[in-house]
Amino acid sequence: MLGYFTLLPVRFKASDDLAHPKVMGAMLFWLPLAGLVSAGGSVLVYLLLGKLGWLAAVIAALVYPMLYGFLHTEAVADVADALYAAHSGKDAYSVIKDPTVGAMGVLWTVAAVLLKTVLIVSLLMHGMWVLFVAAAVSSRMGLEMLFFTQTFHSSFIRTLQRGFNGKLFGSSMILFLLVGLAVAGENFFLIVALSMGISYLVATRIGKALGFLNGDVLGTTLEATEILLMLTGALLWL
Repeated sequence: MLGYFTLLPVRFKASDDLAHPKVMGAMLFWLPLAGLVSAGGSVLVYLLLGKLGWLAAVIAALVYPMLYGFLHTEAVADVADALYAAHSGKDAYSVIKDPTVGAMGVLWTVAAVLLKTVLIVSLLMHGMWVLFVAAAVSSRMGLEMLFFTQTFHSSFIRTLQRGFNGKLFGSSMILFLLVGLAVAGENFFLIVALSMGISYLVATRIGKALGFLNGDVLGTTLEATEILLMLTGALLWL
């Protein structure tokens, strides 16, 4: 999971079968850990560079997407282009698979990165790093819910789904609810509920517009969920 969903160096043996259903299922089981590690690393950078003030917060905010390799952020560009293509009557799937990026995709991605960076900076500088970490973990729990409940137009995701049975899904939910409870207290249950609801609404709305769900839609859903969760938290703080 860390090897695929983050930039952290993970070594494998030549004999490791990374495509085995059990490996795929385990990767999804630990998916929320990617959020915990990435957001935790960002908070640690902020604490270490605390004397730099707002500059420390900006650096820490950028470290977060860097640690997951902007994997989900780049999906925003593809989905934005595909949505505009579908609105114009074009084949959305061919557009979303095109390796090039259109102007609208670039604009929406830049807007998303700027907004998310500003929100993380604001949360860190106001001492609300717990909400930041909770959003990073719960947003990925929302993705697990989508993996378990939705049908995708992607052979790789279907391979992931085959190894992610109800037992693994339920166990992952329980484990990370306990982790979130330890980190954020009882409010984490509300954050998870919001995350699940936002993830479902965003993914199904995009899926309806495009006519399919794939990995790019999941990445866009995660980015949108985190932004909305952090924005909600910031507004409540004000």
